Amino acid sequence: MTTFPTERAVRTTPEGLLWEPGARWVRGRRGEVTVVDSRRPVLVWEPDVPVPLYAFPREDVREDLLRPAKNPATGTHTGSRIFYDLEVGGEVEENAAWTFPAPDLAGHIAFEWFGRVGRGPDHWYEEEEEIFIHPRDPHKRVDALASSRRVRVEIDGTLVADTVRPVLLFETSLPTRFYIPREDIRVDLLFPTGHHTGCPYKGTAEYWSWRDGAAVPPNIAWSYPDPLAAVGPIRGFLAFYNEAVDITVDGEIQARPVTPFSRALSERT
Repeated sequence: MTTFPTERAVRTTPEGLLWEPGARWVRGRRGEVTVVDSRRPVLVWEPDVPVPLYAFPREDVREDLLRPAKNPATGTHTGSRIFYDLEVGGEVEENAAWTFPAPDLAGHIAFEWFGRVGRGPDHWYEEEEEIFIHPRDPHKRVDALASSRRVRVEIDGTLVADTVRPVLLFETSLPTRFYIPREDIRVDLLFPTGHHTGCPYKGTAEYWSWRDGAAVPPNIAWSYPDPLAAVGPIRGFLAFYNEAVDITVDGEIQARPVTPFSRALSERT
């Protein structure tokens, strides 16, 4: 009989890295060239970095495309001293790959993700699904649930949204986000900014800013016009940063949470 672990199979290295074997078939491409093709990826979490990355057995990597880095980016990854430049089609991506010093990860090569830092393979796939920005954390959930709670949003004392048909998005380690139908929002008080961000769990977001008041951070609201299937119910709805607006749920004012976004929002005002 096959048995499975009931707890996270995470290992710790002396350098403070966390890692565990992955079960997904992962490929990374630069343009049309496959740089890595592995059914034995390893997920690695670096200290104080909230998202994981992948490291791969050397035999699953096109090492003929790697060159010893001309300007090694020492200090950018935990304990790493060996970096590689990636050369594909005559174009060189500096410090696109590296090795970790941990004995547990000997024989593995990690890669940057172009969508996150602007270098490295620019297309990544888990099985046949393209993924973006960084690997999905297998210990993180993102659930989008339709609700009948009454949600009101105020910005600088002005009522901007009032709905009884929100979609609540629950994402591990982040506050609940309240996605609201546009029909229930004073969209005339907002304007699109052209700003976009990517999320491996939700897709590509577009943003809106507040028309009145310099004290309100720009890009205060966002929407996913074409979300990934797992969070399909948020399609086209708008959400606001709980950290910078006043949200009331069923008559109860919500405290403004402190999150990794709080500092960036305060610096925008």
